Amino acid sequence: MRLGYLPEGDDDGLWRISAYDDAFGSVRWAATFNDRTPTEFVTAFTTALAQAYTQGPDTYLHGATNEPAEAFTPLTAAGWQHDRRAWTDELTAPDSHARLTYEHLAPDHQSEITGHHSRWWLRGGTGRRYPDWYATFTTHTPTQLITATTTAIADPTPVTRYTRELSRLTRNHAQLTPIPPPIPTPLDVRRAHAARARTATTQRPGTAAPRPVPLSATPASGRRVR
Repeated sequence: MRLGYLPEGDDDGLWRISAYDDAFGSVRWAATFNDRTPTEFVTAFTTALAQAYTQGPDTYLHGATNEPAEAFTPLTAAGWQHDRRAWTDELTAPDSHARLTYEHLAPDHQSEITGHHSRWWLRGGTGRRYPDWYATFTTHTPTQLITATTTAIADPTPVTRYTRELSRLTRNHAQLTPIPPPIPTPLDVRRAHAARARTATTQRPGTAAPRPVPLSATPASGRRVR
């Protein structure tokens, strides 16, 4: 198994995960997440992969069942529209801002591994051709790993984001709940007073003491995104 985090790569493929039958052999399957993919989706995949790895090669290389419908189930249960076509299955979120495409006919293995064409294409955003974020999985990617990702996408649990992380899409279409700043506890107050006392006793003569941080100071405000 190899997991690459590539912030300085040649394209926007931030995460590249690949599996090999042999350490010196060719890639059996590969998964890619671009730099705008929500971290919860990547975490769901890598967590499932770590669990599969403990069960041996039959699980993390070949998968248990590899039935595509297994990965569709979390999405259809969440109300995604499922269109069965001649060559593909396409699932679309109720708000049309996320899609999953699965090709019935497996692409050429070498083109999947070395190119930009994968059997599974998961993406989000308002554009069909140029999504805001995407994930790809080649033909032999164990379905339970893809299912872990689609389960995370369908999970309605709110996630935390700093205000600066909110995209135009999120601001316009997500339900935002501001998180109030924390109220200082008595322990926080004592620590602040102790820090000020240390500053006063260690200050060199003839220099001004640094301005103390007010007790009400808090990190950058955040929002909970649903």
